[in-house]
Amino acid sequence: MRSAAIAVVAALALASAVGGAVRAEDAVNPQYAQFAKRMFAAAPAAKAPSYACFARRYDAAHLAKHPLQKVTFMTLVVRAETLPEDRDLNYSFQFDVGFRDRKGVFNSSGGCGHPAVTPDMPNALHLGCGVDCEGGGLTVALADGDKAIVVKLDSIAIWDTGHPEAERTSLEGGADDHVFRLDRLKNDFCKKMIESYEDKPATM
Repeated sequence: MRSAAIAVVAALALASAVGGAVRAEDAVNPQYAQFAKRMFAAAPAAKAPSYACFARRYDAAHLAKHPLQKVTFMTLVVRAETLPEDRDLNYSFQFDVGFRDRKGVFNSSGGCGHPAVTPDMPNALHLGCGVDCEGGGLTVALADGDKAIVVKLDSIAIWDTGHPEAERTSLEGGADDHVFRLDRLKNDFCKKMIESYEDKPATM
């Protein structure tokens, strides 16, 4: 009887150890979790997508000092949610942009996957995002105590929201259109963009 009891105890201990290992494997990457809290200024929602809103409109004085800058405003939404096959949050983005030399509002969107450290930005986790069909992309890094983001791009595909049937064009990162600092705003500011997201998957 004693040997049988010992065997049962041993089996339970093994099962507990295995179960603990499984739970550890299923745990969220702590660095990713910390990045998410910083990106959304709070713990992300457990099941529903989380959103962060950033924007900037450049005034006449700024544009006068940067005559080569074509962009007059940019609004960017970052979205994150868990997918069935991935324990960590998957990110995507959508932005609206306006130009001094083009009428209308232009839009782009794409997937970002997980945050990462890359050779060109080695000091902190950030998002590297791409647009399908070789549409270029951008990087998003938190800045100013997480009250802002820095967006960097070389080239990214954009679409004219007023003429959805038109072919895509692009925003090229020229001398004054390569790096943008956008301020964090309440999600109400990005309400329409967030609503347009609802039928789209996280990977865009």
